[in-house]
Order: sequence, then C-alpha cells, then structure tokens
Amino acid sequence: MHEEWSDLSRFLIAGSILSADFANLGRDVETMLSAGADWVHVDVMDHHFVPNLTFGPMVCSALRKYGITAPMNVHLMVHPVDELIASFAEAGADHIIIHPECNPHIGRSLDIIKKFGCKAGLAFNPATPLHWLEHILDSIDLVLIMSVNPGFGGQAFLPSALPKIRQAKKRISRSANPIRLAVDGGMNPGTINLAAQAGADTFICGSSIFDHEDYRHAVSHLRKSLPFFHDPYPLPHH
Repeated sequence: MHEEWSDLSRFLIAGSILSADFANLGRDVETMLSAGADWVHVDVMDHHFVPNLTFGPMVCSALRKYGITAPMNVHLMVHPVDELIASFAEAGADHIIIHPECNPHIGRSLDIIKKFGCKAGLAFNPATPLHWLEHILDSIDLVLIMSVNPGFGGQAFLPSALPKIRQAKKRISRSANPIRLAVDGGMNPGTINLAAQAGADTFICGSSIFDHEDYRHAVSHLRKSLPFFHDPYPLPHH
C-alpha cells in the first residue's frame, strides 16, 4: 500500500484522528476518507516525550477491523520507541514516523520499521536541527516538519517552520530515493498554501477537517488552497 511514493508531485492530505470524534471513531474516520483525505494520521503520545497521552496499537487494530483500508500514518512521540514500532506495525500501520531524540541509535529504530515492511519517517520538532538527515537520509521515506510544538491539536502554525521546510526540501533533493516531505501543525487553507510553496507535499490536518460539520467541503477547501490545484474529488453541482 505504498503507491503514494510513485508520484511525489501529488499533494496528499492526512486526517489526524487526534481531532476526531472518539466516541464514533470508525465512522468518523470513514467519513473523513470519503470526503477526500488520503491517509489516516495517528498521533501516539506517551505523556513522557510529550505532555499528552493518546492512542495505543489497539486503536489502529480496531480501525482496521472496522474496515478502514486507507494508508495509516503513525507518528510515535514516545520514549523509548523500539518496542512500540513492532506493536503498531502488527496493528496495521503502513508508515511509522519517529523522532531522533527517541533513540541515540536512530538507524537501529529505522531498520526495525523497515523490517516490518513499513515506510520509515523522521520527525523534527521546531527546535530540532536537521543535521540528523546527513547520515540517514537514504534510510527514510518521509521527513515530517513539526510546525507546532507537539502535544496538543488545534495549535497555531509557527512561521519559523517555513525556512525549515525549504531547508529540508534541499536536503531531500540530494537523495536518489523518493522521500515525502510532510508538515504537521496549524494546517488551514492559508498555511497549507505557504507550506506547499515552501516545498511540502504532504499535510497533516486535524481540526481544519474534523471541526467542520461538512468534511467534504473542508477537505475540498484545503485542496483548492494548494498551488497547481487539481481536485480528484470534485464536489457535485447542485
């Protein structure tokens, strides 16, 4: 389920279930995907690495049992991280993103992700430098730039993320491998355009989708805000 890497010019939107209706999670995620989102994004927080406590592997497993087949993009904000990689891979994750601070031997963690057949990603907090990419760029499939300090949904976009996205794009261009560049935090129709212009191609969107009554209009509005817009999920004419 990795065909998304065959065309990096295609913009992808991942709906973050941190903002979803937990009491009706399966139905809410299904509605979000039907509205035109591409991935399911799962923010895993341990109340240790970040100041919040969210999902375990059983949530991913439950979504798969419910019938969700879309790519599941799992962001592990936990420490230590290696044991949970296996648990989430077995629960249905397609992509697993980790932070360099979670393991001083980051290459070992990336190898574990690959061993389970998942795409491997590396996330950078606002204060985390990009120099980690110098030695592991050819071992990853996705770079995630955090445009908020992780821990809670609904935060405002940090403009300092834009030069960091540009710098990451330059580094990614040195690799012969297809690597997606994602951004997470404060995504809305205005900031998604700025992030795309800076070089991002994948956008983690939570409250900008789930806080609206009509998810399809919300996703369509986000897509129409992207440069070189082409909507693969056009709204019906009334």
